[in-house]
Amino acid sequence: MFIPFGGAPPLRHKAFSAVNDVRSFLSERAMHSCFYSTAYWKRPYEMKMADKGWHGADLIFDLDGDHLPGVTDRDFPAMLEVIQEQAWTLWNDFLQPEFGFEERYLQVTFSGHRGFHLHYRDPKFFHLDSEARRELVAHIRGEGVDVQGGLARFKDADAQGWTRRLRSGMGDMVATLSNINRGVEGASSELKRLEASLKELQEREGKTSQTTADSIRKLAALVDHPDRSKRLMEGRFDLLSNYQALFLNLLKSDASVVLGSAGETDEVVTIDVRRQIRWPSSLHGKSGMRVTEFPLDRLDPDKSTSFNPLKEAFVLGLDEQVEVEFTVDDAVAQFGDRRIETKAGHRIRTHESGATFLVMKGWANIVP
Repeated sequence: MFIPFGGAPPLRHKAFSAVNDVRSFLSERAMHSCFYSTAYWKRPYEMKMADKGWHGADLIFDLDGDHLPGVTDRDFPAMLEVIQEQAWTLWNDFLQPEFGFEERYLQVTFSGHRGFHLHYRDPKFFHLDSEARRELVAHIRGEGVDVQGGLARFKDADAQGWTRRLRSGMGDMVATLSNINRGVEGASSELKRLEASLKELQEREGKTSQTTADSIRKLAALVDHPDRSKRLMEGRFDLLSNYQALFLNLLKSDASVVLGSAGETDEVVTIDVRRQIRWPSSLHGKSGMRVTEFPLDRLDPDKSTSFNPLKEAFVLGLDEQVEVEFTVDDAVAQFGDRRIETKAGHRIRTHESGATFLVMKGWANIVP
């Protein structure tokens, strides 16, 4: 599928017999965005889906940073940092150890905008229908996980899966709540993030317990006590009285425990057995950045060789010869080592890659 510039309808049902045919097609008409099917078809050129002859489909995990509670692409560098951690943890904590996925079947790409794609091509999974794929996503997102039951077993040194995940997140949750109660630097942002993650859990699973910032503050005051926090770490949740359910829901929904240890995979993408995905090496029409494939080990954000999209995915001209004027306040971009905070009406000189990004994001206009 191809999306032309100018708002024209997408070009669907295109099939090519060779890569050179694709290149020839694109050289004749530049496209806003390029996609390819993750499904396998007997007759991909047919106009009706029922006539194409579906054989199976790859597994796709699409992680977008702006889907995370409390995260916005208005701070673009911070969003990419968080979502790269999510993508690595999705593979390192779930797909490889719990599902037995093998690296040889995996393709990792930066999406060209707000996240990463983990594209898995193991033939034994091709046949999975949407419901089976939905169950896989539900496990990754922790849907239906018995938090209290899992934590009741947290002393088991051999515990795996969600029990291990919940146990490892206890300390971080207690520390976060204590910081909120003490009002340390960054506490306000943490409070907003926890509130957003609770509301996301409520929308997904229908939880009806406390979800307000005021309730979290009251819980934080209870937790921020040396003896109480110690006993809480030992599983004495009854000490929290009416706030026990809130604590357990926070533990499940908090990004540093559930999403940080699970990955916020876009469910619609994973369960769709006829999905279109962005073409590696193409440019993303909303950023001008390249959809970039790279080795799995470079997904690890802690490695010195970690993939850096802010340096490696800008592929247009890099000579700072373009002047732009910002149209928004308080958005953050970064090109290589240059960090830019926008202020409406302010002008800067940047390169073609930077100007393309800022204009396509709607954050600036080219100065004639």
